[in-house]
Amino acid sequence: MSTQLVVQSDIFSASMNWLESGDVIRSIGEFLAEDIGRGDITTSATVPPDTRGQGRFLAKEYLVLCGLDVAEAVFFHLDPDGSEIESSFVDGDEIEEGTAFGTLKGFADVLLIGERLALNLLQRLSGIATLTRAYVKAVEGTNATIVDTRKTTPGLRQLEKYAVTIGGGKNHRMGLDDGVLIKDNHIALAGGISEAVRAAKNKVGICTRSKLRSQTGRSSVRPSRLRFGTSRRATSSRGRS
Repeated sequence: MSTQLVVQSDIFSASMNWLESGDVIRSIGEFLAEDIGRGDITTSATVPPDTRGQGRFLAKEYLVLCGLDVAEAVFFHLDPDGSEIESSFVDGDEIEEGTAFGTLKGFADVLLIGERLALNLLQRLSGIATLTRAYVKAVEGTNATIVDTRKTTPGLRQLEKYAVTIGGGKNHRMGLDDGVLIKDNHIALAGGISEAVRAAKNKVGICTRSKLRSQTGRSSVRPSRLRFGTSRRATSSRGRS
């Protein structure tokens, strides 16, 4: 049996002002530096300076749009004044195959240099939002909630968790400091689940919500015994955070 105890505050489900985060903006610069290196030698050799260009974003399959502002931030980082994306769509919109959902204008060298990173991020985030939306629709009419985990791509946690919310899911812990989640190893090292719960309560104090989850759907501990705060609920889950 695999048993987990989750204790978290309601603040963890609050929406993130993700694009204004310094971490996100800094990451875009790092991603560009990784790709550009000492410079795009192909573009500089073949594209005349000051050439203007235009492109469009085309959906090759159905998707839930997520990350258009991130893509724009990539080009803005390269050229704050000369690039812009125009679109009548916003994150969360469902876009059908073959739809052109945005146009990009700017200096051609900027468009070529930023194209790969912008598309990588846009495709990654839209993919997460699309799959999340499918799961959310699958559990409509039930009491189930689609919740994410910490199993994110290093460096992309804020963006990927944002994509989950765009798909209709909920954010769980952003990091290890966000809440108590007692797993098998904690239980074993603490000497038992009661000992682990008691130790966590003494160390962390009162939290607003706790959950007891078991992969088998069973647990030897009664939820009524887990007195962390005002809300106690027993659930079963195959996922881990």
